[in-house]
Formats: sequence, C-alpha cells, structure tokens
Amino acid sequence: MAMAAADIETLIKQAFPDAKVDIQDLAGDGDHYAATVVTTAFAGKSRVQQHQMVYAALKGKMGGELHALALTTSAT
Repeated sequence: MAMAAADIETLIKQAFPDAKVDIQDLAGDGDHYAATVVTTAFAGKSRVQQHQMVYAALKGKMGGELHALALTTSAT
C-alpha cells in the first residue's frame, strides 16, 4: 500500500512543528520519495541522528507503507 506525500509531511510536522518540509514523489508510484526537512531540532545533531529522528517521526511506516525515502536534512 502506497503512502501519500501529504501523510509523510503531516507526520514530520507533528514531530517537528517548525519544520520546513518538501516532499517529492520520485517515481510517481507513491512508494519512492525524496524529502528535505529543515528544523531547529536538528541543531547539534549528526546527519545520522537527524535521519533517525525523521524515521522515528514516521512511526514505523518506513519499509511498510513507505518503501523508499531519500532524506536531506539540516538545522538551517
């Protein structure tokens, strides 16, 4: 089952209310997305920690409803 880009954005914004989020459907199939997430919550965190925070915000949907997500993250 595919996941809508709006649902991904909603989950991320629930976890990081100040986030600027841009979601792109890479293949047009609702399974392969690229996301850019910018939030002050990432300040002082490594890139790996930032990505882990986004995956946690997706509440276990990675690998299930959401097959692939290429992430670009930053604090500014």
